[in-house]
Amino acid sequence: MKKIIFLLSTAAILASCSSSKKIDSVSRAMENVEKINELKFPKANAIQIAQDVAFLASDDLKGRDTGSEGIEKAAAYLSERFQELGIASYKGSYLDNFDAKGKKAFNVLAMIPGSDKALKDEVVVIGAHYDHIGMLQAVAGDSIANGANDNATGTASVLALATNFKELDFNRRTVVFALFSAEEKGLLGSKHLANRMKEEGVNVVAMLNFEMTGTPMVNRPYIAYLTGHDGSNMAAVFNEANINRVVTGKLDQAAKFNLFKRSDNYPFFEAFNVPSQTFSTFDFTNFDHYHKVGDDTTKVNTDHMAQLVNAVMPGVFNVVNGKKLKLTQATNE
Repeated sequence: MKKIIFLLSTAAILASCSSSKKIDSVSRAMENVEKINELKFPKANAIQIAQDVAFLASDDLKGRDTGSEGIEKAAAYLSERFQELGIASYKGSYLDNFDAKGKKAFNVLAMIPGSDKALKDEVVVIGAHYDHIGMLQAVAGDSIANGANDNATGTASVLALATNFKELDFNRRTVVFALFSAEEKGLLGSKHLANRMKEEGVNVVAMLNFEMTGTPMVNRPYIAYLTGHDGSNMAAVFNEANINRVVTGKLDQAAKFNLFKRSDNYPFFEAFNVPSQTFSTFDFTNFDHYHKVGDDTTKVNTDHMAQLVNAVMPGVFNVVNGKKLKLTQATNE
């Protein structure tokens, strides 16, 4: 397994230390989070991202409606992907079962335990919903709402981040990768997991959500916008962690349509009162197939998706290994 490679003298330290000494050395280096731009991060694999989106958005899954055979196939695929990556299940099972208005539903959960004695009980949740709306009235003979951009793209982005963390083999805090079902039924999967974690006494310190990341924004200086932009210092942390480009910004429409409360970040904000926000590149002008049968793989740009994962990776690493994010007094819009 590859280890973190530092551009400066940390590389020599890691090469000569045992595993436990490595953790201590990197932990000391991480005390100054500005040093994060001295790390080399793995690059997202656009081909693997395309394969993940293609499977989830295939006609065979018939739109991944909650309670359907198609979403069961999706859950099996996602569980197998985590197994292939060598990432353990969350508390003994990849499937987190719950009732979704009388239908059998399950989130898919995986976990990489934290390595730092002082921080391993702090949990960062990285998530996306993998369900969609199933079948619709036929348009030109097509009745399958494939849900490629909504939200096979967010799901594939989380898998790409999970791949990076497994390859890096370093996270001071515990990371839970959560793929939610029944988002389209009213955020039921994320509500279930947030409440479950709260009841179990899990110390969630941040939630990073990915929603509709498959199409690039036009004429924006940043690659993604962040819902609830002014409600925490998350945007600043991500932009400071990546010296090569502006990672995220504020989209006026996100506040207008109250997107902060309309995706799977929100139940974690309600349950834990910690920074919990969604990254998205759907800006209401660059995608015309929301909840339509036209939301298929031909509308998704997986090279853009890989660029997005690469852009956010330094910030995600900072959230997992650096200082805690902080809420502000601003309204979460």
